[in-house]
Amino acid sequence: MKIVIDSREQTPFDFAGFDCTVEVGGLSVGDYSLKGLETFVAIERKSIDDLVGCLTGERDRFERELARGCGLDFFAVVVEAGFQDLAAGAYRSRMKPHAACQSVLAMMQRYRMPFFFGGSRKGAEYACYWLLSKYLREATNHFESIVKAHGAAGLEAAALSLQ
Repeated sequence: MKIVIDSREQTPFDFAGFDCTVEVGGLSVGDYSLKGLETFVAIERKSIDDLVGCLTGERDRFERELARGCGLDFFAVVVEAGFQDLAAGAYRSRMKPHAACQSVLAMMQRYRMPFFFGGSRKGAEYACYWLLSKYLREATNHFESIVKAHGAAGLEAAALSLQ
């Protein structure tokens, strides 16, 4: 598996100990994707302080990012903290914990995408890797079933579906 890390990512995961290669590149949405599937899948990584910043002063920009993510087959936000940390106000902001939690829940509903709270940076990295891995497996299975059912025509159709 080849993971692409957006060149603007400030504190990227290194995926040490995971079965993958990593390269830096430009992503139009998200911080992590799969090589060759950048227009299909992406994951946005957030520290808890960054997330709360995106719920306050950076909200318009963040909602535009989420809206772009809706155009992908799969997009998720992975947070390097637990939801209980958000609920307890374990961040540097004056935003009330209830308002922060309600904002996240509203965004999950509005944009129909998961926010995964990994509990820690390592937990978030684990979630990011395995979400990308599961996506790749499902996409591969889908591609193979098209080719199996339709032969050469299926191969052409499957290739077109990736464009």
